[in-house]
Amino acid sequence: MKYLIREAKKEDMTQVLGLIQELAVFEKEPDAVEITEEELIREGFGAQPLFNCFVAEVDGEIAGIALFYYRFSTWKGRSIHLEDLVVKNSMQGMGIGKGLYGKVLKYAQSKGVKRVEWVVLDWNKNAIDFYEKSGARFLKDWYLVQMDQDGLNRYVASL
Repeated sequence: MKYLIREAKKEDMTQVLGLIQELAVFEKEPDAVEITEEELIREGFGAQPLFNCFVAEVDGEIAGIALFYYRFSTWKGRSIHLEDLVVKNSMQGMGIGKGLYGKVLKYAQSKGVKRVEWVVLDWNKNAIDFYEKSGARFLKDWYLVQMDQDGLNRYVASL
């Protein structure tokens, strides 16, 4: 089956959100998605977009997404963070994920960024194997650190 990879449009955000929700189920956090279609449109297509997104399309249906944004490294300069790379369960094994991954890396190279980075769950063996085969480096001495909204509110209230 053939697929087309292109930049996402506002009209794609319903299907993009559906894939984000599918990813949350896969990652065992089905209730974690709080973002709405309206937020995706506002934050991705406003005057100062906060993210870019490529979609893989099969017969008019969004089969996969790669959502990413710019970061800044004090050591390297401009970099890109690949937030989500998702392919519909029913369309896996067709090379769509590899195609989206390659599209993001080519985009990053064309923009002159010094690094592309992302996180992967330690139990997602298929993804880990794919990334290792692609030449990506795993930084095992680093921890991913987050503060959720409740923690942020508590901390700021304590100041």
